[in-house]
Amino acid sequence: MKDSDIVGQSLAEVLPHNPKYWFQTPHLLRLNLLLLVPLISSSVAGYDGSLMNGLQSLDQWKAYFGHPAGALLGLVNAAQSLGSVFSLPVVGFVSDKFGRKPVLLAGILMIIIATVIQSASINLAMFIVARFIVGFGGMFVVQPSPMLIAELAYPTHRGKYTSAFWTMYYMGAILASWTTFGTQDYTSEWSWRIPSILQAGFPIIQLIFWYWIPESPRWLIDQDRAPEATAILTKYHAGPEYEGTSTSPLVSREIAEIINTIQLEKLSKNTGWGALISTPGNRKRTLIAVCLGGFAQWNGIGVVSYYLTLVLDTVGITDSFNQTLINGLLQIFNFGAAFSAAILVDRLGRRTLFLWSGIGMLVSYIVWTACSAVNSDTGSKPAGIVVVVCLFTFFFHYDIAYTPLLMSYPTEIFPYSLRSKGIAVELFAIYGSLVIAAFVNPIGLENIGWRV
Repeated sequence: MKDSDIVGQSLAEVLPHNPKYWFQTPHLLRLNLLLLVPLISSSVAGYDGSLMNGLQSLDQWKAYFGHPAGALLGLVNAAQSLGSVFSLPVVGFVSDKFGRKPVLLAGILMIIIATVIQSASINLAMFIVARFIVGFGGMFVVQPSPMLIAELAYPTHRGKYTSAFWTMYYMGAILASWTTFGTQDYTSEWSWRIPSILQAGFPIIQLIFWYWIPESPRWLIDQDRAPEATAILTKYHAGPEYEGTSTSPLVSREIAEIINTIQLEKLSKNTGWGALISTPGNRKRTLIAVCLGGFAQWNGIGVVSYYLTLVLDTVGITDSFNQTLINGLLQIFNFGAAFSAAILVDRLGRRTLFLWSGIGMLVSYIVWTACSAVNSDTGSKPAGIVVVVCLFTFFFHYDIAYTPLLMSYPTEIFPYSLRSKGIAVELFAIYGSLVIAAFVNPIGLENIGWRV
């Protein structure tokens, strides 16, 4: 694929010809390693989803907290999403006001504090409060991270890096699922406290390396700090040969485009929340963000993301060993599928992946539902096995589009002045939908089983 197809003709004209791979180029290697810090932000959400699947498989956790079920279990799972929803009106504002980097730090610290509370929980109320704080702080981590990546990444790497952002969700899911698999034989309360403690793992890594992350050049220019933005882009996009001596043609073009875009947006004097619906183009972008957020949770994924244990119960797989094993294998499979799609997203195109994903999930869900009915009526083990296979095929088709594109696509379609607000709207749609799904799904599974 030509550079002009990825970054546009304007930037392609000034891209330096470099025969080396990016990892053989010191300044690009340094930049891409630093971008791993915001990249793993989605791992926090992934850890939480898989953690709750794992904990619900542990007899020790269920016994310690009085076997929560139905609406109470729904509240336990929905607490994290409720925290996220409550933080969204705040996080978009502070991200634009104070910058991407400080907001990321605030979120990291909140999650670490919440992890301490959750790990030390002595009752279910304390556990629920901790999960609420995890969700509240998690938005301060998740909301600025894709913007920081998009606004810092090297032009030809931007699409792959932003697509990889939500793919890293499964790094957290893998760690959580295999941790609960490893502790499921523990007879003490440490079987669930250890996985809870490790929820701070990714935030601690981010905290260690946070200092070295550059601030967003676009945000700096918007704050009339263009020299700082130029220095950052020169250091990480042009390389040491341009530092302190002359201006790189690439950096000059990038700075000019950013300044021009921001000036045009400021001239319109319409960058408030109302701007999201003020023009036909913005209304379409906002509708896409809302629909994408809702579809991401109401396509069936909400049932298996937080209630895999209950789904497996409906087909006769009830022991914690097999449930935690399936959860662990599923997360590894998910990561492979999502990462492969993230690599191919520029080649296959966004629209193609979404269409492929929707058709594949529909077919998987039809077969899954039919086999669940057969298993429920006859106790057929082969039908139960097919349900497990359908879980994997369903997730595969979800992963090839919604995982890599859930955050990257809205980041790409919103202009800079509305990007933070647009992402906040999408996140509200995601977590608002997730609150409903997390609360009602266990009630449905308890009362009508596989028909959910």
